Amino acid sequence: MRKKSKIIAAIVSLVALIGIIGLVWPLDGYIESPGEADDLARFVTIGGKKDTSKGRYNITSVYLSKANGFGYLRTKISPFLDYSQSEDVTGGQSSDVFAQVQSFYMQSAIANAEQVAFKKANKPITTQYRGIYVLSVSKQSHFKKSIRVGDTITAVDGHHYENSDGFIKYLANKGKDVSVTIDYLRNGKKGKATGTTIKLAGSKSPEYPKGRSGIGIVLTDNVAVTTKPKVAVDPGEIGGPSGGLMFTLQIYDQLTGNKLSKARNISGTGTMNANGYVGEIGGIDKKVIAAKTAGSTVFFAPYLPPNKNILKYEEKHQTNYQLARDTAKKHAPNIKVVPVVTFQDAINYLETGRIIKTTDKVQ
Repeated sequence: MRKKSKIIAAIVSLVALIGIIGLVWPLDGYIESPGEADDLARFVTIGGKKDTSKGRYNITSVYLSKANGFGYLRTKISPFLDYSQSEDVTGGQSSDVFAQVQSFYMQSAIANAEQVAFKKANKPITTQYRGIYVLSVSKQSHFKKSIRVGDTITAVDGHHYENSDGFIKYLANKGKDVSVTIDYLRNGKKGKATGTTIKLAGSKSPEYPKGRSGIGIVLTDNVAVTTKPKVAVDPGEIGGPSGGLMFTLQIYDQLTGNKLSKARNISGTGTMNANGYVGEIGGIDKKVIAAKTAGSTVFFAPYLPPNKNILKYEEKHQTNYQLARDTAKKHAPNIKVVPVVTFQDAINYLETGRIIKTTDKVQ
């Protein structure tokens, strides 16, 4: 009887040990959870001065942590935790390269924010379009051995454009397997590379519904901006493009005398292009929770009405605004979620307290 009890105890101990190991065993993925809602006054200086107004604009974030068994189980019971494979988060890039890419996105977001804010405020600004940052190179690209993440492509077949759309449209008009030569900068040194175009699969763009030709890279703009007064932005360890809208609001309001915030605690998210249009992002439900924790009462959410192509692939497609609104209704009822298509939409709401829909088309 004692021998049988010892065997049972040993089996139970073994099972418990296996369970404990399973809980702490690292998985090839990440846990996404609500991050912070950081006051942008900490990061932005204009004319050597910090923002000292009572209101605040917050940049919201999603926190990524390496997953283990215990973390994975938590995602099954918490509505604000998600598990994602490493490939889906980093695109297969190393942690160092991934951090570098997020930094490039942030630099581009800040440059766009400065352009939109200064133009809206009628303040002096000059821009120099350097080219396009290379953020990743696909395995199918014929340039995978010659182009690296961090390079800046300055010309294609001798043509330099003043925005990334110019490069994209030039290549899109090429057929598959057409030879092209690109000029690039790497650590300040010039280089050239020649390869052939490929057909980019999976495009849902209305302009190129069946895919388009390209060279197989993910890109963002590399723009040098000079302003008067000078803007200095230190985002710390925050990366990615999704803070564009909130940086634009912070810079604009600080530049024009802090007349919009009106002592409110304002959060939001969304990319910002140089023409003032707001783009969608990921993890917006987690960012609403971050805004709630920070005491925000206003949350700006991108609103991009789905076109027929998107609905064809996703019948139950939910816009950023719809997800943010539904999250706030259930978990953060004190937050007013405001849909924005353009920077002007955010200005309109802050000035009037009413949601005024834009009549402009999203480009």
